[in-house]
Amino acid sequence: MAAEEDKQDPSHGRVLIIAGSDSGGGAGVQADIKTVTALGGYAASAITALTIQNTMGVFGVVATPPKAVRAQMEAVLSDIGADAIKTGMLGDKQLVETLAEAFEDLAAGIPRIVDPVMAATSGDLLLPRDAVDAVRRLMIPGAALVTPNAPEAEILTGKSVDGVNGQRRAAEKLLGMGADAALVKGGHVPGDLIVDVLATQSGEHFFEGPRIATMATHGTGCTLASGIAVGLARGLSLQDAVALSRAYLVEAILRAPGLGKGHGPVDHGWAARDPEGFARLAGQFQLL
Repeated sequence: MAAEEDKQDPSHGRVLIIAGSDSGGGAGVQADIKTVTALGGYAASAITALTIQNTMGVFGVVATPPKAVRAQMEAVLSDIGADAIKTGMLGDKQLVETLAEAFEDLAAGIPRIVDPVMAATSGDLLLPRDAVDAVRRLMIPGAALVTPNAPEAEILTGKSVDGVNGQRRAAEKLLGMGADAALVKGGHVPGDLIVDVLATQSGEHFFEGPRIATMATHGTGCTLASGIAVGLARGLSLQDAVALSRAYLVEAILRAPGLGKGHGPVDHGWAARDPEGFARLAGQFQLL
């Protein structure tokens, strides 16, 4: 059972992260925790897998038993509670089914941000194909937000996503599948301008920005979804939470430390080293 409502405080921004661990520190639960902390929230976790990886690729995955993932959720929710839940790497069909039951039993009413992680930036497959249907049936319905990139949106919806119109069609399909909102990201769509399409039951919103020429793309999807989760947990509207997270991520990409020989991590800690710059960003959303 989730913690009592009277314990909630928007300043805490409690986010329960259900995701895999990245030994390289740039993606997965490490990126999630860094992002939630940087944006003023409190991060707890239920680890779904240990991944053996760096900026060059994924070299192994050790899955957490589904019962242990549920037990982690129960331990957190029965004591600390959560204002939002963010899911990332889910591993396999059995875990997806276990989580669906756990959400109903332990987390009814807590908004879920579902990042349907299917492959690492390196291209390594992180979600078996037999689990994709389970994600469609059990993770998307009731999600406050689903955040697929273009290839993930194509897999989930069967719609071609090669431009903004394709993103809009895929987002509409995800709403039809039961999501409250869908953010179909445009980073994998060719062009100098990246457009992310946010579709809700009440309309669409487009977020645009120039493409940044960089190899620092490891964990960007995790970071964006976690930033949205903590924004919602701290009381922002969905549109403002997306805007905040995108602005934080763009700055993190621009300040990337240049680590590794492949797709490197972004600079999640930029806000701590530039408090004035972060204050200007947070002030736009009245988070200070």
